[in-house]
Formats: sequence, structure tokens, C-alpha cells
Amino acid sequence: MKKHTFIAGVLCISLCTSASSQDSTDVFYKHLRLDEVTVTGLTGTSKLSQTPSAISVADARMLRQNASTNIIDAIATLPGVSQITTGSGISKPVIRGMGYNRVILMADGIRQEGQQWGDEHGIEVDESTVGSVEVLKGPASLMYGSDALAGVIILNPDPFPEPDVITAGVSSEYQTNNGLAAYSVHQSGNRNGTVWDIRFSDKYTHSFRNAADGLVPGTQFRERAVSGKAGLNRDWGFTRLTLGYYHMTPGMTEGYEDGETELEGPTGYSTELPFQQIHHYKAVLDNSFVIGNGSLKALVGVQQNRRQEFEEEEDEAELDFKLRTVNYELRYLTEEIGDGWKFSTGVGGMYQQSKNLGEEVLIPAYNLFDAGLFATATKSLEHLTFSGGIRADMRRLESFFLEDKFEAFNRNFTGITGSIGAVFSPSDGLNIRANIARGFRAPNLSELASNGVHEGTVRYERGNNGLEPEFSLQGDLGADVSLEHLALSAALFCNRIDNYIYSARTGAVIDSYDEYQFKATDALLYGAEFTVDCHPIHALHLGAGFSYVRGTFESTDMPLIPAPKVGAEIKWEITHSGGILNNCYLAVNADHHFRQDHYLEGTETATDAYTLIGASAHTDIQKNGKRVASISLIGDNLTDKVYVDHLNRLKYVGIRNPGRNITLKLEIPLTF
Repeated sequence: MKKHTFIAGVLCISLCTSASSQDSTDVFYKHLRLDEVTVTGLTGTSKLSQTPSAISVADARMLRQNASTNIIDAIATLPGVSQITTGSGISKPVIRGMGYNRVILMADGIRQEGQQWGDEHGIEVDESTVGSVEVLKGPASLMYGSDALAGVIILNPDPFPEPDVITAGVSSEYQTNNGLAAYSVHQSGNRNGTVWDIRFSDKYTHSFRNAADGLVPGTQFRERAVSGKAGLNRDWGFTRLTLGYYHMTPGMTEGYEDGETELEGPTGYSTELPFQQIHHYKAVLDNSFVIGNGSLKALVGVQQNRRQEFEEEEDEAELDFKLRTVNYELRYLTEEIGDGWKFSTGVGGMYQQSKNLGEEVLIPAYNLFDAGLFATATKSLEHLTFSGGIRADMRRLESFFLEDKFEAFNRNFTGITGSIGAVFSPSDGLNIRANIARGFRAPNLSELASNGVHEGTVRYERGNNGLEPEFSLQGDLGADVSLEHLALSAALFCNRIDNYIYSARTGAVIDSYDEYQFKATDALLYGAEFTVDCHPIHALHLGAGFSYVRGTFESTDMPLIPAPKVGAEIKWEITHSGGILNNCYLAVNADHHFRQDHYLEGTETATDAYTLIGASAHTDIQKNGKRVASISLIGDNLTDKVYVDHLNRLKYVGIRNPGRNITLKLEIPLTF
């Protein structure tokens, strides 16, 4: 689903973070300042104004006042962020033109591992549990190891309540296009440092529609999640245990078989063949102990992802992947030492075991172990902040034999990465930043050894076990200005990648499926992002943003590069210090995606430009000065434009993106 707006991004979106827990937004609208926004830095938390790399932040207000079907859909309007979609239920993040295993998603303190190599594999996260999102754009292997070549998406939960406070709440949502009906209930508290949080969420849809295709069979989905947290906050630090279960049942659309026949299949809320079943279990123990002039972070997490694909029988899975992952991290962070120095050092990695339990197999069973040792430092001067570090990574991959299908092999991959950057602040509200980072990514099992027909991608995929790791070197240069009524930002980047791995059509046909082979070549990515946010008068908000990325190989263009996009919004703040009604606004927005005719020859096709018009309204309802409810009404693609996004996978089976959609959201918070 197309969301509410392409608001001005790294500046205006992130500025709400410091005020997200307040009912009043006066702090945000009176002072457009970056120095109040805290983000995850190289050596623990730091101010956004002091980070040399490009970071965008989406706060709770932006997430809850926009329309989306999943958490990636909710942040895809941020500058430099896009999504690869399969219908309205499955979205894969893309940062500056790269996705799949080149983006790490962090949830509950650990990297989310759900077989993200697959085209139709989404993110197994309940978006109701997310309080804010940080998007680190550019190689982040220094802190996160292999696979952070494009960047990292960090999903932060809502903070626990203040001491001796108990909160509860219910939120609900309805969308007209696909009939999405969702609700989430939660309760959390803090009694003398004993903290807890429990939540249950449910969401279901029928097939989405557009003016050209009508209802698109097989695009319905059902999602259900439950999670719980408990812990202690003490003078010595904290300890927290998180348990979670996520279940999704997405349909699978087969599109037009020949581009002319009618679409056939289920269109209602019920689950009918073909469909997937995804179960994701998670347990995370997160600890932080105060030791000397710093803290020791000790974290261990266990995940199990079960992904089944049912094509002919509802009780017999053709594809059945079972992935178990153990994540670990041990890190020591110092407070400021001497004249502005901060240090961090540690070790982190994961162990994985993947099994095939279905009739069909696409990749071999395997074991994986990796570890990384890193050290970082930050130095703060009066008008200058330096940050940098170095990391060494090792990954061992063991693939198992399967007769007439896969050969057994072992591969070892190593990489040295690092970054160095600086932020110069010559005056209050002006920051100039520069950063150089080296990234590392080991090839995954799909790229090395896939061999078979994958119904979800409608093609025959063949791996290449001779592939070498990818290494990137990216330079970033940016500047931002934050004044009382005006905020501007600009960012330029250039990324050179050795051994970039991609899948291309070979021209062969196997069992009536086009064959795709993984190969590697050198690549160059470059682009720019610009944002502006202006309040000429207190009640009027004007925002605009622009994103552009271009990717090339030696003789052709890179695959799956999003089209350039520009967006603008006009918002009228009716009141944000009223009586019964508070934080009221009306807004109109327009998003334009340019024609994308830079694509991988023989594998992709050009995509025409399109413009989407939207509008929204919001109000909080107060009683005795406290918020008792929030209501949002959001309209997307109000002209019911028939269009197809360049990163829409259903484009190649003749299906366009969803049409007009109206969303109604209701949130009722309770505080004791």
C-alpha cells in the first residue's frame, strides 16, 4: 500500500523522536533541532547531530498516523528507502538500491533471521510492537558484520513506563482497499524497577484491488502475533527477557498465465491454495552491567523460522524450510573519558542450522557459524566530532549432500572492515558530515547452491558455489541546517562494490520455467537525497523530499534499482494545545515516481512514471488535559491511479499495484 506521505525525511521525520512520548507537540514545532534526537551510534547512543553517517528516523507519531500493511511498508517513504513487494502483505526493505541479504534488520536487539534471501519472504515482525525506527544508510559491517552492506534498519520498541506507572491500550485499523481489519492490545508497567510488557495483535485482509485488475486473487493474508517482556532496572544495570511468536498466512497469486486470460483464484478472507505458512519464534536475554566507567552488554537470542509453501494439498507442504539461529554479543562501552573520548569493543555473531522438510527442495540443508571482533572510538571537540573503528569477521558455511540434487561443500569467508568519519558544526544548527566505510558480505546458500523451481518466484534458480564475498567502499558527504522555522538537509553518496552478486536470466527454459543463474561482477552505486521542512507560520507545515540512486555494472545497469522519487506535503495544524480536541491537522500530499528505464537487460523491463495524491486528518481527544483517544483518517491514491512500481514483483505476471485506499485508525491509551 502506498502510504500517507513522503515527508521530508532525515530531518523533519526524526525531529519528532525526542517528543514522541508527549501529548503536546509544541517542542517539535517551536524548535526544529537535531541535537535533541538520540540514535544508535558506534559507541552506544549519541546525538543525531554528531553522527557522521547518514541516518533517518521514523518516530511513533509518523508510524501511527500513516497507513501501511507492515513495518517496511510504513518506512518506505523515508529518503533512500524503498521496498520490494509481493502484493500488500510481503515487503522487503531496500536501502539506496540494495536489498535482500545486504540489509540487516534488528528487532529486540538481535538481527532478524527469516530466510530473507527469498523474493517472497517478508519480515516477521508485528509492526504494533515498534515504537520508532532508525535507518543506517551505507555499509555498517563495522558494528553488525556480514550482510550490512546496504545498511541496517533498527526497530526500537516503545519505552517502558516511568516508575510506579502502569499503562494499557488498544489500537484498531480498517482499510477499504483490501478490507484490512487489525487490532492490538497491550499492557505494560514499572513497579520499583520491575518492568513488563505484554501484547497481542491480529490482522487479516482479503485480496487487494485496482481499477485494471479488480480483485487480485491470492493476495490476501492473515497475521497474528503475541509477545511478552519482563525485566529489572537497577543501579547495577538491567536485565530483560523477551519472548515472541509471529504467525502469517499469505496467499500466493499466480497472475495472468499469458497476459490475456482472466485472473483466477480466491479473493476473500479465507485461506485457499496456494498459500504459505510462516511461524517465527524468538527468545532474547538482554543484559547490561555497570562496570567501572562504562557498561558491559551481554546478549543472547534464539530464533526459529518455519516457512511452508502449500500448492496442491493443504496438509502437505511442497517447500518446507526450518531455520534455527542463535545470536550472541558481548560488548563493553565506556562513558566519556578524558577530553571527549568514548570507546567500544566486543565480539558478536551467530550460529545457524537450516533443514529441508518438504517434498521439494530449493537450497541444501546447511550449518553456518560466524564471529566478528570489533573496536570503535569517538572523539568530541568543541566544533568537531570524529568517529571510526575496525572489525574482523569470519564465517564458515557447511552445505550437505542430497542425491541427484546438491553436492556437499565447505566454504570459509573472512573480511576486514572499518569506517572513519567526522561531523563539523561551525555554528549552532549547522552540521557538515563526511564518512568513508568499507563493507563485507559473504554469499548466502541460495546464491551458492540453489537448484530447482521456486513457485513463489515463478522461475528455475541455479546457484554458483564459486562466488566470492562482496566488498564495498562507500563515501558519504552531507549537510543539514536546523533553524527555528526551517530545516534543510542534503546527502551525496558513492559506493564501489567488488564481486556484486546478482541473478540474471540465462535464456534457457527448464520444465517451462525460465532459468536464472547467480553471477558476480563489479558495481557502482551513486545518488543523492534532499529534504526541506518549513513552518512559515506556526500552523502551516511545508515539507518536500527527493531521492535518487543509480546502479551500474561495467556494461549494463544493475537490477532492482528504485526509480527516482519526489514528494511534497502541505499540512495545516488546526490546534496542538486545545481543549477536547488536540493535535488536530489536515494534510494533502503528492508523490511522484519518475520513469525507470535503467534496468538489467534481459531480466527486467522499464517502468512508467506515476503520481499519487493523498490526504489525511488527525486529532487527539482529551479529557482533563490527558489524551484518551486518537483518530486518524488517511487517503492514499485518491484518484485511483492505475500504476506499477518498478520494485513490484507482481509486475512480471501482469498485476499492478493497489488502487485507492482509505484508512481509519483508532487508538485508546490508558494510564494508571
